[in-house]
Amino acid sequence: MADSIPLNTVRKNSKKIAHYNAARCYRYSLEDEPTNLDEMPLMMSEEGFENDESDYHTLPRARVNQRRRGLCWFLIGGWKILCGSCCDCLTRTCRRRKELKARTVWLGHPEKCEEKYPNNGFKNQKYNFFTFVPGGFVLAVTMVREAVDEVRRYQRDKEMNSQLYSKLTVRGKVQVTSSDIQVGDLIIVEKNQRIPADMIFLRTSEKAGSCFIRTDQLDGETDWKLKVAVVCTQRLPALGDLFSINAYVYAQKPQLDIHSFEGNFTREDSDPQIHESLNIENTLWASTVVASGTVIGVVIYTGKETRSVLNTSSPKNKVGLLDLELNRLTKALFLAQVVLAVVMVALQGFVGPWFRNLFRFIVLFSYIIPISLRVNLDMGKSAYGWMIMKDENIPGTVVRTSTIPEELGRLVYLLTDKTGTLTQNEMIFKRLHLGTVSYGTDTMDEIQSHILQSYAQPSSQTQHSNSGTGSALPGKPKPTTAPKAAAPKVRKSVSSRIHEAVKAIALCHNVTPVYESRGVNGETESAAAEADQDFSDDNRTYQASSPDEVALVQWTESVGLTLVNRDLTSLQLKTPAGQILTYYILQIFPFTSESKRMGIIIREETSGEITFYMKGADVAMASIVQYNDWLEEECGNMAREGLRTLVVAKKSLSEEQYTDFENRYNQAKLSIHDRAMKVSAVVESLERELELLCLTGVEDQLQADVRPTLELLRNAGIKIWMLTGDKLETATCIAKSSHLVSRSQDIHVFRPVSNRGEAHLELNAFRRKHDCALVISGDSLEVCLRYYEHEFVELACQCPAVVCCRCSPTQKAQIVHLLKQHTDNRTCAIGDGGNDVSMIQAADCGIGIEGKEGKQASLAADFSITQFKHIGRLLMVHGRNSYKRSAALGQFVMHRGMIISTMQAVFSSIFYFASVPLYQGFLMVGYSTIYTMFPVFSLVLDQDVKPEMALLYPELYKDLTKGRSLSFKTFLIWVLISIYQGGILMYGALLLFESEFVHVVAISFTALILTELLMVALNIRTWHWLMVLAEFLSLGCYVASLAFLNEYFGIGRVSFGAFLDLAFITTPAFLWKVTAMTVISCLPLYIIKYLKRKFSPPSYSKLSS
Repeated sequence: MADSIPLNTVRKNSKKIAHYNAARCYRYSLEDEPTNLDEMPLMMSEEGFENDESDYHTLPRARVNQRRRGLCWFLIGGWKILCGSCCDCLTRTCRRRKELKARTVWLGHPEKCEEKYPNNGFKNQKYNFFTFVPGGFVLAVTMVREAVDEVRRYQRDKEMNSQLYSKLTVRGKVQVTSSDIQVGDLIIVEKNQRIPADMIFLRTSEKAGSCFIRTDQLDGETDWKLKVAVVCTQRLPALGDLFSINAYVYAQKPQLDIHSFEGNFTREDSDPQIHESLNIENTLWASTVVASGTVIGVVIYTGKETRSVLNTSSPKNKVGLLDLELNRLTKALFLAQVVLAVVMVALQGFVGPWFRNLFRFIVLFSYIIPISLRVNLDMGKSAYGWMIMKDENIPGTVVRTSTIPEELGRLVYLLTDKTGTLTQNEMIFKRLHLGTVSYGTDTMDEIQSHILQSYAQPSSQTQHSNSGTGSALPGKPKPTTAPKAAAPKVRKSVSSRIHEAVKAIALCHNVTPVYESRGVNGETESAAAEADQDFSDDNRTYQASSPDEVALVQWTESVGLTLVNRDLTSLQLKTPAGQILTYYILQIFPFTSESKRMGIIIREETSGEITFYMKGADVAMASIVQYNDWLEEECGNMAREGLRTLVVAKKSLSEEQYTDFENRYNQAKLSIHDRAMKVSAVVESLERELELLCLTGVEDQLQADVRPTLELLRNAGIKIWMLTGDKLETATCIAKSSHLVSRSQDIHVFRPVSNRGEAHLELNAFRRKHDCALVISGDSLEVCLRYYEHEFVELACQCPAVVCCRCSPTQKAQIVHLLKQHTDNRTCAIGDGGNDVSMIQAADCGIGIEGKEGKQASLAADFSITQFKHIGRLLMVHGRNSYKRSAALGQFVMHRGMIISTMQAVFSSIFYFASVPLYQGFLMVGYSTIYTMFPVFSLVLDQDVKPEMALLYPELYKDLTKGRSLSFKTFLIWVLISIYQGGILMYGALLLFESEFVHVVAISFTALILTELLMVALNIRTWHWLMVLAEFLSLGCYVASLAFLNEYFGIGRVSFGAFLDLAFITTPAFLWKVTAMTVISCLPLYIIKYLKRKFSPPSYSKLSS
């Protein structure tokens, strides 16, 4: 039976998952499900589900929990869990933070504050003295690099904390630094100045009582936000009157959400007391910038309690997979060093002070541990970053994290945003649907002619604004028949319906027209408030928090109805004939991610009619509007065309209806507890039986070369997941049009699920599909992760592509964490907005795009690019080269230490296991620096294939993800090479120079240097002129040092009773014997490499030939 296919996938990481299950605490409550569902087996068929056939022990979680926790459990992994629990407990105890509370802030009186609040200084440094110094002794190069970065961070913090602001006191204005600002201070912020702390907006120099702020450094959005001053304080005659009133602000406790705020303003010295509710529109968050006028605010949160700091994760260092692999190999080398020392002491017979000899041998063999590895890798990473930023094919690319360039060559999962990343985030109005008729880009002139005709007659605006009732006269302020007009029986003409739809789009928004007047000094000043007589089209720009809204208002302007002015209380439209229509704003309900809609209540000046307009996503509006038979179908059609849809509706209100609503709404806004829920309930009472006006479609075009780039990544074996907040149909359409899903692949749309049973059945259905892309919504994803986390992730990971729509920023980061937990593969996240920052920071490698939504994602990322298409070259060329070069460099540095340690071991074993060093002083220092450093480091210039070939054959990238360039297999090969060459060099020196034994140091060291230089040449695949220079430079340095450092070679001094001179190293016997030793140590390796390239060539060599 097909439906009973067990949902029991093959587990590649069963041990890891079992350990994870045993250790983790479930985050979700299962109270919403019946008890029998808690025991539902994972492999249950639909029949079993219906008949409640449960076998609890078949659940993987149950099997894990039923394991006996004995000695075996402790040895396998239990000690990790116990140690981890103890460490977590200690960490929680040491880092116990002060509980955050709501507060009452008296205006201008910081001394009245009951609690002690943090100072307003900011600190972005990662270290203190005790955490920095110990690490500095170990790794000098890393310490210097981190120290430079830390000093720069300190200087930036100092510059920010020392900025001067005007503080309002009883005696007038005084200057204070940003770090000295306290809760309760009245701070004056000028235009283009950064807001230093979280404040409540009290007054402004703007006549309208509002101002604009720029929030791109807080939420990543480049559009200006409109903020409103507290009415009570804005109405005060003079600035100094703020100290003549007795008022305070109640503010909720500090929290993360930058898009919401609940508080109250109270003035006690008036009769009756004045109470005014405060919301997000009355706040000025720290790190935003005043864009218009001068503002005065009272500080409510400072320092680490501000929204910007609470939303800033503490700086974290990402560690690359290659670094972790090299760390494991270094641990193996340390173990080998200790074992070798113990063997030497054991062969001595543990005679005499053997313990002292043991430590002497450990010191002698310390070159096995590649201390210079960290230095070479850090220098190499810096070189890779420089190469990336200097690549002319990807201009504008910035490397912000220089420690993980190799990660770009190991990626398996790429998680990408849609809007602004795959698309341009430039909205263009494409479609207007009225139910019976649809207008596209080629028929917009018809709409324009209808609008022109509608406003041609003097009385037309009155007739149309009354929704066809015809009962309200132009001068009558309170039309009483408006409620009946909400459902007219007479069918409206197409012209009338077009006019109503266009007028609704022109009125229902948060867009503000801004007019910039350019002064003599080059500065621009907002003239929106004084522009009543100068509504010139070429001088107008629109500001809004959403590019969709700007596109809609620009479209209404193109068809003849232009938004020319807006303030807190009114907005004005200009008709095609040039007439100005004024509408008074009574209420605004802003868009939120929860409601997915926004609304506005306006009163028309001429007729006095009150109308409630609302627009939003189809899922939110479908249950609000009156019954219709076309909305759902047309939304689907537009979404399949890749259009972003908005439903527009309206409702006419009588004066009595509005007054009743206003009273209930104001009362709900003053609530201290559950304010959001109460306000939402009042607004929802108004959102019933709205008249559906139209459906709009806006297109967000794909970025340049998105299709070939995604195809390139897919051919490279990278699985692409698109995580977007957009609707399912639009996301699916973009996935198809961008070729994220190839034409030959099927798409499985995961049906909406709300409980465990539905999730189980839908997962069973998905289990039967093969090689198909998955499309799932955020709500369904949440349910699946709650009950079937492992199973869902395993099934999704088998898909060639996954599209997650309606995703919140938190869900995006959660998906990244799940992929990191359930797979051993590396993840990369790419996005352009503030909502992508958490995902970018959670991924192993984060890439930000500088886009329309600001620079927040770009600044938070490890790598910043200007266009999505640049990611192809970044991964295929620079990622590949960085990984291959670092792998070769790391292993060669290890080889350099192992070969000299092998020679030391042979030397000690021949001389009765004496713990005497073979090479002393400068020889050991010079060996890893001037003699071999330049040729070894020149490996960072090596490349196996040309960049054009790497882009032409992206399949080469698949080999990198398997980690074959650096593995225990390649490491063991290098160990064998080191033992062979070290043994040949040391035994050869002792055999060939038996009569001149006193020269064994000069003989063996010369052969060692030549061998190392030849081994570098053996490993190079593409020669660069700097590599040749490095080889000859190192050889020249060594030859020169023979004369200057002769005391280290036993030349020119009495040794073993004989006196030697410099002429010895120029004799033919010395030269041919050293040459013979070098040839014997290197020639077999060259022969093996030739035979391997001939009979089993690697993939890149086939392309090169």
